[in-house]
Amino acid sequence: MADFEEIKIPKNKIPHFSKRKTVTTLIIVVVAIFFFTGLYTVDPEEVGVIQRFGKYVDTTQPGLHFKIPFGIDTLTKVKVKHVYKEEFGFRTLQPGVKSTYSTRGYDLESLMLTGDLNIADVEWIVQYRIKDPIKYLFHIRNIEETIRDLSESVTREVVGDRSSDEVIVLSRKDIADQIQTGLQQNLDDYGSGIEIYTINLQNVNPPDPVKPAFNDVNSAKQEKERIVNEAWQNYNQIIPEAKGKAKRTIEEAEGYAIDRVNRANGDAERFVQIYNQYKNAKSVTKKRLYLETMQKILPKLDKVYIVDDDLKGLLPLLDLQKGGEK
Repeated sequence: MADFEEIKIPKNKIPHFSKRKTVTTLIIVVVAIFFFTGLYTVDPEEVGVIQRFGKYVDTTQPGLHFKIPFGIDTLTKVKVKHVYKEEFGFRTLQPGVKSTYSTRGYDLESLMLTGDLNIADVEWIVQYRIKDPIKYLFHIRNIEETIRDLSESVTREVVGDRSSDEVIVLSRKDIADQIQTGLQQNLDDYGSGIEIYTINLQNVNPPDPVKPAFNDVNSAKQEKERIVNEAWQNYNQIIPEAKGKAKRTIEEAEGYAIDRVNRANGDAERFVQIYNQYKNAKSVTKKRLYLETMQKILPKLDKVYIVDDDLKGLLPLLDLQKGGEK
C-alpha cells in the first residue's frame, strides 16, 4: 500500500471583537450621525423654517443652528431677500449683455383686448420677494402658478379698461402701477406672504398684421406734435415780445400824458401869477414881459434893424458880441 504524505492546512483565525469595542463604535457612529444630521447653516439671504413631525415649530435666522435629527425635525430654507421674476409673453433663455430669448410664441398669455375693442400684444415682468415665509410655505400649494394666474387676470382687467393708445403709448407707467396695486391686493387676500417688488411692461405692441398701419398712425401723431411744438415755440417768441412792446407803448403814453398835464398845470399856475402881477402893476409888468420876450427872440435873428416911430431912418444894430467872435 502506497505511503501518503500528511498535508497540514493552517486554520484561519477569526478576529475576535470584544463587546466593549462594539458598543463604543456604535456610540461614535450614532453621535456622528446625530451631529451631522442635526447641524445646519442658514445663509445671509435666507431663513430656516423648522417642522417637527410636519408641524411648524420655529423660524431660524442666518447662522449655525441645530435641529433634532433622524427625520424628527425637517428644515426648509426660504430666500427672503432674493427677488424672484416671472415673465409673461416671452422667456429669457440666457440673460446677459446680449440676452437670448425663446423663439416660441406665447400669444395665449400676451394678446389682450383693450377697452376700445382693439388687440394689444403685452409683454411684462413681475418681480417679487417673500415677506412671510410661513404663509409662503403653508397657505398656497403652488405659489408660482398662483402668481402667474393672478398677474394675467389683473393685467387683462386693467388693459380692458384702457384704450389701445393708452396701453401702447400714453399710459404705460400708470397701467404698470395699477397692475401692481391690484396684484398685491389679491395676493394679500390669499395670504400668500408675497410682496410685489415691481411690474415692468417690456414691450407693448399691436399684433403683427396691423403694425404697418399703427406705425403710420404714430408717424402722423409725431408729425402733428412736431408742428404743434413749433407753433408753441413761435407763440412763445412773438406773443411775449408783442406784449412787451404794447406795455412799453402804454407806459410811454401814460408818462407823456402825465408830463403834458403837469406842464399844463405849471403853465396855468405861471399865467395866474403873471396876471396877478399885471393887475397890481400893469405898466411895469407889460414892459418886463416885452423885454423878456425880446431877449428870447433877438439872439435868434441874423440882422436887427431899429426903426423909429415916424419911420424917418433905419439904424442897423451893431452886434458887438458877434463881431468880437469874428
